[in-house]
Amino acid sequence: MQPLSNIDSLLHFSPEILLVIFAAAVIILDLVVKNRESIAVAHLALVGCLCTLAAVLFIHFTFGKEEPVSLFLGMIQLDVFSTFFKVLLLLATAATILFSLRSEELDAKLKGEYYALLLAITFGMFLMASSTNLLMIFIALETVSLTSYILAGFLTHSPRSSEAAFKYITYGAVASGTMLFGLSLLFGMAGTGDLTQIGGRITELLASGEVSSLTVLIAITFVLAGVGYKIASVPFHMWSPDVYEGAPIPITAFLSVASKSAGFALFIRFFYTGFGSTGLMQSVDWPFMLAIVSALTMTVGNFAALPQQNVKRLLAYSSIAHGGYLLMGGVLLTSEGVGAILFYLVVYLFMNLGAFYVVVLVANEMGSETIDGYRGLGSRAPLVAIAMVVFLASLTGLPPLAGFFGKWLLFTAVLEQGYYWLALVGLLNSVVSLYYYARIFRAMYFEDAGEETDSVSFSTSTFALLSVFVIPTIFIGFLNIFYTFSNISVSVIPMQ
Repeated sequence: MQPLSNIDSLLHFSPEILLVIFAAAVIILDLVVKNRESIAVAHLALVGCLCTLAAVLFIHFTFGKEEPVSLFLGMIQLDVFSTFFKVLLLLATAATILFSLRSEELDAKLKGEYYALLLAITFGMFLMASSTNLLMIFIALETVSLTSYILAGFLTHSPRSSEAAFKYITYGAVASGTMLFGLSLLFGMAGTGDLTQIGGRITELLASGEVSSLTVLIAITFVLAGVGYKIASVPFHMWSPDVYEGAPIPITAFLSVASKSAGFALFIRFFYTGFGSTGLMQSVDWPFMLAIVSALTMTVGNFAALPQQNVKRLLAYSSIAHGGYLLMGGVLLTSEGVGAILFYLVVYLFMNLGAFYVVVLVANEMGSETIDGYRGLGSRAPLVAIAMVVFLASLTGLPPLAGFFGKWLLFTAVLEQGYYWLALVGLLNSVVSLYYYARIFRAMYFEDAGEETDSVSFSTSTFALLSVFVIPTIFIGFLNIFYTFSNISVSVIPMQ
């Protein structure tokens, strides 16, 4: 595979270029529009997502469908794997824009910068999903991180939001510096930043004794600190609850899905492409280490969620736990395991964004983010309550919803490799999660709403958007379409 030159790569890079153009256009429109509260900037951002999606699909079916294409002299790669994540990220971004239009906590006068930053962070996540060079990996990660810090603290009138941004920056700076040190060690040992070559070169150095396995272990552990920070895995999860609670609800939803998806894209690309079948995986027992991290992540996330009263914070710990489930598929980095990760990410997109959409609606109508705000919701807004039950049941993994099929594939992947104890830990954690999800269900159907007994009415468009998340959550497991696409995505990732 001969890398394309910078000029020849521009056409293949058109989706990313479109994101930059529309981000600039949103800022310009916000400056010239007379009504500062106009929703035109949001509509333009949505148009940008749709145009970018069309460009992604066009480039995929025109250039990247048959075999991977290396762009910009090997810095990034166009393949089905990157296309999968680009589509997933665009769906998450579009949903976040729609959530933001319905959220009452965002300052209407700052929406131009807000939507431009959403497009900018999507651009960075595109690069995370397609980077094949150590330098580009770090640039992509920092692009995502810097915009995330701003979006997390976007509620400038809220001390809680400012605190979230400060903690996010503090933890992020440490994680970025640690990861950069690990990347520099890998580059120094291999003499190249190309992921398609670095694994083989380090394997040769290990075989000749020029490099010790301890040095490689330290380098990759430092890299994992940066990746683990993005997917909120233990012990790099400390930022997640405070940031999720303090950030605007649409941004919390976006970070819980898009940021995690981009982190797993980088995780898979780094290990599967760079070190999937090299001697490096045999020099250190990586599968066991990842299994331990997976078990700790899901356990810490679920048990920490048990006492939470704030639904955003509860879902933050739930997101940590789901990161642990996803790591189960990456324990041995088999095609089946990676395919299960990709399928679960699609499932997680619909059920988690749907749950956060209900949080937006309840926060608007009841003015509360706590479980008490959901009291009597089953009688006051029955359709919204039913939708929330579907999302929570799917997040738990109850059959026959999509979350059940997603966890089934992940558990099957680890069972096939003999990690019975990890599957048992995952099953027990799913039982634990049922308890704190059931608290919301109990509040909606078995607790009195108090003085507020009037029914709550929502617009037709609200229910239409809600159905966009409910229907896939119910039926996607049966159709299994996305899992087929996931397997296709895995099949084109080059292994050394």
